[in-house]
Amino acid sequence: MASPFDIARFTSKLMNYIAGIALTVMMFLTVADVLLRASGYPFVGTYEIVSLLLALVIGFGIPQVSLDKGHVFMEFLLERFSKRGKNVMNMFTRVLCIILFAFIGYNLFIVGAGYHATGEVSPTIKLPFYPIVYGVGVCCLLECLVFIFEIVRIWRGQYE
Repeated sequence: MASPFDIARFTSKLMNYIAGIALTVMMFLTVADVLLRASGYPFVGTYEIVSLLLALVIGFGIPQVSLDKGHVFMEFLLERFSKRGKNVMNMFTRVLCIILFAFIGYNLFIVGAGYHATGEVSPTIKLPFYPIVYGVGVCCLLECLVFIFEIVRIWRGQYE
């Protein structure tokens, strides 16, 4: 049976692949729009699609970046701390991040429910907003799990 950490790692990797696909589609769509625009036939809705895909790229990439420790560290500050001090500081920042991402995820679900209830769509090609908002909200909650697992690894002495 897979552990919760393995499930979170698999889900993060899957969402990261979705983010990569969204980024690739953004690239091809932008190039196609530039080429079509030069020939007088612009691709309708490019701005809207790229904006929604950007939300997927950022939101769906966050958990995997955290698992890979691909974010910016303030190591010059932590170098002055003892091992115990580093662990305390790492746990403190993870708890703050859990609170932040839980708050963001919760609010994204509220916004998504509002978009769903009102039928909010993009102006030109009428794409609904709520699936993207819900998806990024799920990613924020998954990020909370990633931080919880990092705290467990800090307690066990397996962090870094």
